[in-house]
Amino acid sequence: MNTLVKILIILAVVLIALGAIMVLTASGTYSMSKFDSLYHLFKSHLWKVVAAIIAMIACAYIPYDKYRMHSKKLLYFIIAALVLTFIIGAKVKGAQRWIDLGFFQFQPSEAAKVILIMHLALMLERMGDDLRDFKKGFMFPLIWIAVVSSLVIIQPNISTSIIIVITSFALLFIAGARIKHMAAVVVPAIAGISLVMMLLRHSRERIFTYINSLMNGGDINTQVKQAKIALGSGGVFGIGLGHSRQSDLFLPESYGDFIFSILGEELGFIGTVTVLLLFFSLFMTCLIIAKKAQDKFGQLLVLGLGFNIIVSAFINACVVTGLIPTTGITLPFISFGGTSIILFAVSIGIIVNVGRQTVKTSELKIAQVG
Repeated sequence: MNTLVKILIILAVVLIALGAIMVLTASGTYSMSKFDSLYHLFKSHLWKVVAAIIAMIACAYIPYDKYRMHSKKLLYFIIAALVLTFIIGAKVKGAQRWIDLGFFQFQPSEAAKVILIMHLALMLERMGDDLRDFKKGFMFPLIWIAVVSSLVIIQPNISTSIIIVITSFALLFIAGARIKHMAAVVVPAIAGISLVMMLLRHSRERIFTYINSLMNGGDINTQVKQAKIALGSGGVFGIGLGHSRQSDLFLPESYGDFIFSILGEELGFIGTVTVLLLFFSLFMTCLIIAKKAQDKFGQLLVLGLGFNIIVSAFINACVVTGLIPTTGITLPFISFGGTSIILFAVSIGIIVNVGRQTVKTSELKIAQVG
């Protein structure tokens, strides 16, 4: 288990370090043109990286039993924060998702994903076999999932809401929920989300342009077009770090959600596949840590947090390559951002603690037997 924990930490640190390098190469031209400083955005990202590493280390030493004790309080807090975004939230590109703290813009929806996973893990552990009964068990976690995902979707933040629902239902399935109960809820949930997507102008336009691109062979939008050019021009081995052409204002905000394309341009097909394999390896490590965890709460906590990371990574890659409509999902640990990278680092810290606690428990049992 100690080896697994070390592997997990190494994978996370490698992804964070790679992200810092990619933000540096992808943001230089934009930083110079807007802030008259080549390193403005990189410096902004760097202090968030430092904060993320500190948060990861701190969470690695906080006993995960603490989350069992305080998950409901944390859930109430984050629901209040989500409501607060509609009152004092900063509006960016038509979406009201951030609370401006002056020195930092906090995105409650990112924290909501982690905290909801915590509380669902606790509920599912306590329910046991009652989860298989709709009225006695299954309906109660649905209430929390519906509350959190609804508050996120009306920000509007449909992509994050979808990830919340997918991750939550994955936990329900793993915990032993009946397929027929899940199917009975998933169908109306998909219908409801689809209706909201059609009502919101920006999401409706993204869906229609995506469908049009499939039918007529055109490009989804300028960002995806330029992202594909970046990926294509990278070839097998890439054109080298710092030599991206698309980051010279051809690809808008290339350091953010579309940084995967700059990675492909500079490091080539080999680089993109390597990054995806790193994410896959991270998830597989999480699966093994979860399997060895000493209790069901720890197992579900690790599975939920690990699943959230890999789903976010592969959705981002699919968006950049034009396989699905454009979303605002960041590439974990790599994209420029604050709340996102810190919360993903927190997730790794929590998983590390589960692994460490499992080791301690195993050593204690061996000592008692001896």
